[in-house]
Amino acid sequence: MPRVSDEHRAARRQQILDAARRCFLRDGFHNTSMQDVIAEAGLSVGAVYRYFPSKNDLITSIAESVVGRAEEVFAELARHDPPLPLIEALDRALAYVDTQTGEDGVLRLAIQVWSEAQRDPSLAEFVAATYTGLRRHYASVVRRAQQAGEVPADADPEAVGAALFGLVPGYFMQRMLTGSPDRETYLAGVRTLLAAHHPAPR
Repeated sequence: MPRVSDEHRAARRQQILDAARRCFLRDGFHNTSMQDVIAEAGLSVGAVYRYFPSKNDLITSIAESVVGRAEEVFAELARHDPPLPLIEALDRALAYVDTQTGEDGVLRLAIQVWSEAQRDPSLAEFVAATYTGLRRHYASVVRRAQQAGEVPADADPEAVGAALFGLVPGYFMQRMLTGSPDRETYLAGVRTLLAAHHPAPR
């Protein structure tokens, strides 16, 4: 029998993940069964279970996909040359968020992943590790801002990075739950808060 190529396996695996993503976005993790995913993918039972033995395996793979895309964006912010001002780094992160908050956006799945992590210890461990990694990128952005004189030299970059990172989920949660604010309004608010710590001289 001819051997199945790596490209074929990767394409079949992605086909199943795409089907699962559609199901999860439409019906949620708990209301989606493996049979639903199998039907959506248009594959045999054996073909799907060969790649994903359980729904938890699918959820974890979806979570890795969600975080992986954000990882690429945040890593680029941290290594950008020249270093980005904090507000511009945040603006670029939120611009990515805006592309992922639609009805089929991966960030809608992120909320489900957070919920599922409260009951699944292995997923909780994955989420904690990956979000810690994302937060480190923001600490790197802050360290470079310190070198540029934008952040006080005696500031704790881990603390400032955590606060800066926290603005990202804060933004997309509000966008998905209420439809507002838009990015420009949100950034204007952040600029006002930052300016409040640097009052103009009298």
